[in-house]
Amino acid sequence: MAYEENFQQTSEPKYKCLLFDIDDTLYPFSSGLATLVKNNIQEYMTQKLGIEEDKSPRTAVGYDFDYDDFHRFVHGRLPYTTLKPDPILRNIILGLPLRKVVFTNADKAHAAKIISRLGLEGCYERIISFETLNPNTNTESLVAATETRSFTANPDSSIQLPKTPVICKPSEGAFEHVFKMTNINPHKTLFFDDSIRNIQTGKRVGLHTVWVGTSHRDEGVDIALEHIHNIREALPELWEAVDDKAEEILDPGKKSPLKPLLKPNSFKAHIITKDMILMTSEKLMNTIIRV
Repeated sequence: MAYEENFQQTSEPKYKCLLFDIDDTLYPFSSGLATLVKNNIQEYMTQKLGIEEDKSPRTAVGYDFDYDDFHRFVHGRLPYTTLKPDPILRNIILGLPLRKVVFTNADKAHAAKIISRLGLEGCYERIISFETLNPNTNTESLVAATETRSFTANPDSSIQLPKTPVICKPSEGAFEHVFKMTNINPHKTLFFDDSIRNIQTGKRVGLHTVWVGTSHRDEGVDIALEHIHNIREALPELWEAVDDKAEEILDPGKKSPLKPLLKPNSFKAHIITKDMILMTSEKLMNTIIRV
């Protein structure tokens, strides 16, 4: 891959990137937001499109509606104040010297509000939202998007989603677009999502999958987490790699010395030093403080 590593190690790390969904992944399903989104979609169809309340979102095909109006109705009315800052998750994310990217089907305004409410600003190098993958969405595409979003709020693996020009999960094309846009190697990436359909698609395109919100293992699931806070218990090797790096920096003689960190004329030294301070073990932190 073209992505340049800060450290050249004698052994290649298993993971280089963490790819996160947002809704019901970074915060629990018990927040109730997913149910409200589903209700808002149904209400939008009833009030704005005149579709009977007991009809499936599939019946929205053929209706035209405004993209911004749809999102203001579905997401703009959510009680975001019910979400509280999550310093535990923030420390977990910042404590790992890996790339972190968000990939959500939601619009960018919703994604930004969730990230802000959880106190996770600055934790991710990029947030891929609906607009990122669909910069020129038209009204015809939005009809299909409604059905996909309704499915996401209430997934059913027996439902076959229609082919659509909209690019979003769970289509393989959406994942491939994200890989190209962010220069991610799926075989070196951990993918966290609450939707089993998204997880199964992620597995097909080469990602290591983590199903969040359940301890149940299913097809395509590598790891199941009841809560996003359980990352350390489920993936201790991530922290072992951090501790190994700290030991290597503190005592280069114990292991093979680090190869040169920078290429000629590179100016990444300050970035690397900051990451060392923020993302290594407590032992390294104490050493830095003493110095």
